[in-house]
Amino acid sequence: MDRLLVLVRHGQSEWNLLNLFTGWKDPGLTEQGVAEATAAGEKLKALGLSFDVAYTSALSRAQRTCQIILDGIGQSDLTTIRDQALNERDYGELTGLNKDDARARWGEEQVHVWRRSFDVPPPGGESLKNTAERVLPYFKAEILPRVLKGERVLVAAHGNSLRALIMDLEGLSGDEIVARELATGVPIVYRLDADGGIVEKQVLAD
Repeated sequence: MDRLLVLVRHGQSEWNLLNLFTGWKDPGLTEQGVAEATAAGEKLKALGLSFDVAYTSALSRAQRTCQIILDGIGQSDLTTIRDQALNERDYGELTGLNKDDARARWGEEQVHVWRRSFDVPPPGGESLKNTAERVLPYFKAEILPRVLKGERVLVAAHGNSLRALIMDLEGLSGDEIVARELATGVPIVYRLDADGGIVEKQVLAD
C-alpha cells in the first residue's frame, strides 16, 4: 500500500521578496514563486507521482502553488480542500512590517525570540506552539487518516504550518523544529507505515 504524503511550502510571495512578516495577509506569488511551484510540479512528475486529494490553506499563495503543481502533473481537476487550519502562523502586530523595521522598533533580541522561539508569541499573534495547536488536530482528523488508508495526499501550505506537521511526523522537539528551514517550492515526500511512522523521506531540492 502506498501511503504517500507530500508537503510543499508555497513559492516565493511578494512579501517574502520584500522581507515582510506576512502571516494571514494574502499577497500573491512573485515570478520566482511561480517558477518554484512549476519546478515542484516537474520534480513530482519526474518521479511519476500522482495524488488522490490535495489540501491547502485559505491563502492564495498556497492555493496557487497547489494548482500550479497539479497542472504540472496533469491533475488540474483534482479535489482540493482549502482550510484556514493550514494557514501560516499569525504574526499579530508584526504583520506587514519589514523585519529590519521590527528590529528597530522592538530590538533585535526580542524580534529573534518572537521568530525563533517555540512558545513565545509576538503581540497579538501566534507562537509556533499556538500554530501547532491549530494545525495538528486538523491534520490528525482530516489528512493523516486518508494517508494511512492508502490515499496519496498533497499538502501545499506555509513555512510554519508545515513545521508543525513535520514536528509531529518526525518526532522533533520545539527547539529542533524552530531551527528547521523550509525552502519555498521544495517538495518533501514522505512514505509512511500503517502506524504513521516514516518509511522513507525525500527532499526534492535542486
